[in-house]
Amino acid sequence: MSNFDERSGVVACNTSWGQWYQTIEEVYVEINVPQGTLAKQINIVFAPSQLTCVVRGETIIKGDMFSKVVTDECTWSLEDRKLVRIVLAKARASADNCWKSLLKSEFQADPLVFDAMEKKLTLEKFQKENPGFDFSGADISGNYSGGGPQFEN
Repeated sequence: MSNFDERSGVVACNTSWGQWYQTIEEVYVEINVPQGTLAKQINIVFAPSQLTCVVRGETIIKGDMFSKVVTDECTWSLEDRKLVRIVLAKARASADNCWKSLLKSEFQADPLVFDAMEKKLTLEKFQKENPGFDFSGADISGNYSGGGPQFEN
């Protein structure tokens, strides 16, 4: 995660199996698995527009992703034998490519969470464009999506 995320926190979409959240460049998926799970009990398949995650023979995630990813840059890890962390590299990394859901048909962010995600990605974009300024505590009001944002501190 970037320093911007460490300072500003993440805006997560909670699910029955864990949560997912995003930055301009990546989507992070955290799946809670039974304590003691071994890496060999996990099968994750990345395709440009599909994701499959099977843990201990149970399909957790399977379907078309909201947007395409760069499969060669996607990774997964098992942490403390109880958490699977998947990092999906967005094929189109830009602030206006905010995923509304993890899959096209499932795990959609509710409108308030999605609004917060869009704002966070917009602030992340401003941070990249203006490295000397700290936007992590800023707030955006008004029409920031396609319009002129106004900042509040």
